[in-house]
Amino acid sequence: MFKQNALIEEMDGLRGFAWRLTRNKADAEDLVQSTVLRALEKKHLFREGSNLFSWTSKIMYNLFVTAYRRKTKFETQYNPESYIERESVDANQEKKMEFQQVREAIETLSHRLNKALKRAEKNTAGGRPPFDAVLMFKALVLQSLYNLSDDQTEYQIRDRLSFRRFLGLAIDARVPDAKTIWLFREHLVKAGAVEKLFALFNRHLEEKGLRAMGGQMIDASFVHVPVQRNDRDENDALKAGNVPEEWLESRAKLRQKDTDARWTKKNEISHYGYKNHINADRRFKLIRKYDVTSAAAHDSRSFDDLLDPDNTCADLWADSAYRSAERETDLKERMIRSHIHHKGHRNRPLSKHKQQVNKRRSKVRVRVEHVFGHQANNMGGTLVRTIGMARAKTKIGLKNLAYNMQRFVFLLRTGQRCGQPAPA
Repeated sequence: MFKQNALIEEMDGLRGFAWRLTRNKADAEDLVQSTVLRALEKKHLFREGSNLFSWTSKIMYNLFVTAYRRKTKFETQYNPESYIERESVDANQEKKMEFQQVREAIETLSHRLNKALKRAEKNTAGGRPPFDAVLMFKALVLQSLYNLSDDQTEYQIRDRLSFRRFLGLAIDARVPDAKTIWLFREHLVKAGAVEKLFALFNRHLEEKGLRAMGGQMIDASFVHVPVQRNDRDENDALKAGNVPEEWLESRAKLRQKDTDARWTKKNEISHYGYKNHINADRRFKLIRKYDVTSAAAHDSRSFDDLLDPDNTCADLWADSAYRSAERETDLKERMIRSHIHHKGHRNRPLSKHKQQVNKRRSKVRVRVEHVFGHQANNMGGTLVRTIGMARAKTKIGLKNLAYNMQRFVFLLRTGQRCGQPAPA
């Protein structure tokens, strides 16, 4: 408990701190008032002898961060216009240079795109010329940044000038329709081009001084798809790796059935779809490798494929799902320092020492959860509106690539490179 007079004495310091956070007089005053109200509500939690200014400043910072995240989530998930306008129109010269580097990075993919799609550089006689491959790829990047359907992507390109500017389309230029966007993505699926483009962009990151550093963090997250209403016999056949005979008799029905997605249950919650397995470096929180499996696959199934030999640090963090005696031995042979969480067993709970070790390791491993959190909260969610493993891999790969592009812009803005302080 504390007296109100003591809180009044700290008002000047709180106003100064609020100004440094908001850089706006009105917003700073609103933040101070909210902080005072919250401090009075929670004054029973204040410990005698503690620093009152530090306690109230923490409350103010938490309120500010919560409001900022709520505002950012609304802008990027429900009203992307103001977000994109701020990034593309009202940007200062330095920020324009950042986005110019992103555009240049996308332009470097042109040759790879044309090669994957087997497009000739020369013009062919007859027929309407196709849209430029880089323009279509940019449309897929926008789609991944906001998790839009094909029809929503077409509508947003027609409606928003900021989308047209990003694509390099004039106000009266022809816009790719939903079917064209779908067909271009299908070409990428058949060519298996997204994984190659992801690796190519990662090489571009290394050229810009963003090498994998600080160790690697491995984790997996569910990617949901629309639920299939199958009966028990059909689900049993799918689990056995077979396609129900009734589906084979009707090609139209089979095209609408996802034979690769699976059900699974975690913490008494059922999930249906796929898993996105990633390896992110500790220093820059960039996705260096990824793999896609059904939701029923165990997290550790993709572990060996996700290991990054190019990381400059030999440390590795992962949760207890990846731990086994064989894996610990294998990591030692590979000269990798394991920081995988200890696992408790039935009738053999973790000791207090191992619980403390896990808690210490969680402070590092939590950074990989930031990647999934950003995709779920700031990129419109992770729902995939496709059918089949091949298409799901393409959509999830594009999502991971779009995340790396966003993270790349952030790292450029904060001036992060190898040999400089690590970003948040």
